[in-house]
Amino acid sequence: MARVRGKRLKGRPLRRYALFIALAGLFGVLLLQTSPRLRAMVDPTRAMAADQLASSARPGLWDQITGKAAREARIRELEAQVRELTRYRSVAISMAARLEAYEEMLNVMGEPPVRGVTARITTETNGPFREAILVNAGRLQGVEEGAYAENEGGLVGRVVQLGERSARVLLVTDFNSRVPVMGEASGLRAILFGDRDDLGTLTDLPERGDFILGERVLTSGEGGIFPRGIVVGEIVQRGGTLRVEFGMRDSQGGFVRLMPSMKIPTPETFPVQEAPSEETETAASEGAESQGAQNPGAP
Repeated sequence: MARVRGKRLKGRPLRRYALFIALAGLFGVLLLQTSPRLRAMVDPTRAMAADQLASSARPGLWDQITGKAAREARIRELEAQVRELTRYRSVAISMAARLEAYEEMLNVMGEPPVRGVTARITTETNGPFREAILVNAGRLQGVEEGAYAENEGGLVGRVVQLGERSARVLLVTDFNSRVPVMGEASGLRAILFGDRDDLGTLTDLPERGDFILGERVLTSGEGGIFPRGIVVGEIVQRGGTLRVEFGMRDSQGGFVRLMPSMKIPTPETFPVQEAPSEETETAASEGAESQGAQNPGAP
């Protein structure tokens, strides 16, 4: 009886410790679910472990036949992209707040708000001599002459013909289009025109330096047709030559946004003061002498 009673007394503290450990574990899980900082520290490790477990599990034959394995792989890929974009989003928000603070300190003049018109592409003319689109927006919808069109991928073209309820847009992929561009990283400037292989060709290149492979190409704003900073495409290499892959190809929504061209007013002309002529100087000197003769006591 003494031995049995001693075993019971030894087992009771262990049960109490197990209960305390379980309560502490539950409290820790509750903290992880409610505290954003702790969850941000644990989420990468948990996501990495989940990815390793998911990648190590080999799909069965039935999953491969029905396509379930491909869908699950695509879902895992998209989840990884979402996690990566979430990290970039937080960095972009902090950088935007810092940039706004710097602009406020330096009293930087921002860009004026520009309002555009979203239109649907109704007709595409992709012939051997001209590439253009027809959109269902014109003067009645607020489209102005000289407007340019863009979509989610970048610059689409410019309005070459404007009607009351429609407009014709000449695409940047057309051979007749000429777009002044610049490299985002290199800063080099050139003229871009379309070609028949859906890639842009750069001409009027500078003598020194060259574009960087993979850098984005933006409009330079020269000529006053396109404002500066619109994304046009990306530098790629084809056949040993640097070409431009148009960003507008990435969007297949069938809509474009017609934006008015940035027209900066010319500075006001101020009247120029002309130099006094000899007659004016002679008349002024005679007036001073006559005034002195009338008041001989004046100094």
